[in-house]
Amino acid sequence: VTFQLLYGFFVIEHGRRKVLHCNVTRYPTADWVVQQLREAFPEAVPYRYAIFDHDSKYDAEVITFLKATGLQPKQTSVQAPWQNGVAERWVGTCRREILDHVIPLNEPHLRRFLRDFIHYYHQDRVHDSLEKDAPNGRPVEPKPALGATVDSQPRLGGLHHSYCWRAAA
Repeated sequence: VTFQLLYGFFVIEHGRRKVLHCNVTRYPTADWVVQQLREAFPEAVPYRYAIFDHDSKYDAEVITFLKATGLQPKQTSVQAPWQNGVAERWVGTCRREILDHVIPLNEPHLRRFLRDFIHYYHQDRVHDSLEKDAPNGRPVEPKPALGATVDSQPRLGGLHHSYCWRAAA
């Protein structure tokens, strides 16, 4: 355990709250950010804007790349997290629901936790803004029979659970 600072990068779609790309590094640079954007947007994308904060890593090279992909870069004001509330909300959710409960040992360990959390976030976690649906959509399961019970399935090593109906035996 080295207790070194790790930096996370993510791209989130505002409409369905879907995390399109996520990665971790010890040494974030503008070149690394451009590479992450290439991985997030390998082809033409249906999006119009890329919103990002005022970090120095988002330099002219990053802005040039975004414009070349057809995205309009929109930089938030200094110390104005409310200007990108969806991203700030995801960071808070990620911190509260997983990072406050787990001590990652290194970059691959944190990357795996985030990948598992994003899978849970897309498949099982309900969102008020999506009318209690998950980003990937989940069909509402009707109760199969009068004696059916709720079955709990652990997610993220038991930190969270998903629930479904189990028919009575």
